[in-house]
Amino acid sequence: MKFLYKYGTILAIIIVIAFFSFSLDSFFTYANFSDILRSISIVTLVAIGITFSLIVDGFDLSVGSTVSLATIASASALVLHRQELFVALAVPLLLGALVGLLNAFLIIRLRLPDLLATLAVMYIVNGAQLTYTKGFSIYNDMPLPEGGVAPGKFIPSFLFIGQGELFGIPFSVLLMLLLVIVAHLFLTYTKTGRLFYMTGENREAARLTGIPVDRYRTYAYIISSVFAALGGIVLASRIGTGQVSAGASLLMDGVAAAFIGFSVFGAGKPNVIGTLLGSIFIGVLLNGLTMMNVPYYAQDMIKGALLIFALALSHIVKK
Repeated sequence: MKFLYKYGTILAIIIVIAFFSFSLDSFFTYANFSDILRSISIVTLVAIGITFSLIVDGFDLSVGSTVSLATIASASALVLHRQELFVALAVPLLLGALVGLLNAFLIIRLRLPDLLATLAVMYIVNGAQLTYTKGFSIYNDMPLPEGGVAPGKFIPSFLFIGQGELFGIPFSVLLMLLLVIVAHLFLTYTKTGRLFYMTGENREAARLTGIPVDRYRTYAYIISSVFAALGGIVLASRIGTGQVSAGASLLMDGVAAAFIGFSVFGAGKPNVIGTLLGSIFIGVLLNGLTMMNVPYYAQDMIKGALLIFALALSHIVKK
């Protein structure tokens, strides 16, 4: 059991890749793995944010709606308002930070349970982006209610984030790896990172030792929402449209990746490297199932079963 707890995720990735490689001729190709890496880059960004909220013993259910909000904000800035790259990046990141502040206010100041508070914010944010768009997606040359077409378009520099490559590697993958490395080094080797973990492990003991626990919890929720917004930017640049509720499916994937990462190398706690491996496992599995024409609703059942297994394994080993 302990061996499976420490290395089960890595073994599962190897087994799944081997199974689909023998079953599908087009699975083990550069083009397919490139698509897998592009897709998990978005999930990993969302999951890193969830990991930060888990580290401080919280939980953020609003990340999926924040992804959708950021996607719409980027598309709106480019297509409806003819803005340049800086605005298309700054606006969704700022909105993400505001969502994080709202979560922190409800949880820390009003002392609402984190699940209920972030669930309420999820509905608020989702309703806000649906109200703004009136339920329609934003795309190049879209017709406007007052007549004519949208004046702007998705510019090449923005599309490069999700579609471009550097040295034959998708840029979104390089961005994901860079942020994974930075987050891992920050949480593992800096004093501030260790204080995040101390806040989550025993909030009262951390407070008595002089750690401003409320401040670090606020930081965690802001970071969670900003990473979700960044995932929304990458998603918008990859598909070239601003789709309403585009991030809804990413919540479950991000949560599953973060919890699967608990067990990687026996860490027994939220960690960024484990989250990355959890995203890889989910991405490879879903890609193979899609190529085998497994319906999407059956894939949701499999993701739910994986999440139950990860939680159960973690609970058994700790007990």
